[in-house]
Amino acid sequence: MDVLFLDANVLYSAAYRADAGVARLWQLEETTLLTSGYALEEARRSLERPEQRARLDELTKAVEVSEAIPDVELPPDVVLPAKDRPILTAALAAGATHLITGDQTHFGRLFGCRIGITLVTTPAAYLAQRGTHG
Repeated sequence: MDVLFLDANVLYSAAYRADAGVARLWQLEETTLLTSGYALEEARRSLERPEQRARLDELTKAVEVSEAIPDVELPPDVVLPAKDRPILTAALAAGATHLITGDQTHFGRLFGCRIGITLVTTPAAYLAQRGTHG
């Protein structure tokens, strides 16, 4: 079973439009969805309309949310801005098999890389690997 840690931009994208392709992640079988309170709040702050926030609330009913701030040391070759470190460390601490993020700017050089057991990938790449394009 895959354990997917969802970055804030994935939560945001899924809630932004009712027909968002990234929402297919919620329909996958044999998959556990995780995020952190930190990522959830970042997504919530970025959504402007009440119906988007309502969609986010509905989507997060199927997501395990960790409030803990993990104390996980990253390998020295993994360099991330301070605001993105809690995303990766939470994914690692949760034992996620995948960190799902669309953040090309900060995580792009890590796409396709495994840190511990966690593979950093985009929603599209993960869905393609599962045979569900979106």
